[in-house]
Amino acid sequence: MAQVEATTERIVAADAEKVFDALADYTGTRGKLLPEHFSEYEVREGGDGEGTLVHWKLQATSKRVRDCLLEVTEPTDGQLVEKDRNSSMVTTWTVTPAGEGRSKAVVTTVWNGAGGIGGFFERTFAPKGLGRIYDAVLANLATEVEK
Repeated sequence: MAQVEATTERIVAADAEKVFDALADYTGTRGKLLPEHFSEYEVREGGDGEGTLVHWKLQATSKRVRDCLLEVTEPTDGQLVEKDRNSSMVTTWTVTPAGEGRSKAVVTTVWNGAGGIGGFFERTFAPKGLGRIYDAVLANLATEVEK
């Protein structure tokens, strides 16, 4: 099994603290940022950054739906890590300053991919598909915090 990685980033016209706070707000803002690929969104514990337990289903393709139960930690300033209890998937959100009133938001998801020919296709196509999904999340984030 090879590790599969998808990374997407965006410069947002808002300061890093505002952007991070929006991402960490699972009870309010985060649900509004999710495109149609996400369903059954539910905060089960916490709701603001560290200590949050959140559930959703992620439909990456018409046939591929992942049931996610994510534990949220904040290992360093400006970083949220979502570890899926149901799989090897880990998503890390990092927000850093990028000049006056701007920030850089980066989302990276890694997981242990399948072996064989299925794994080849997963490593080839899944990062692009997931990248498009998270690009939509980051676009919605920018719209939300740039108001």
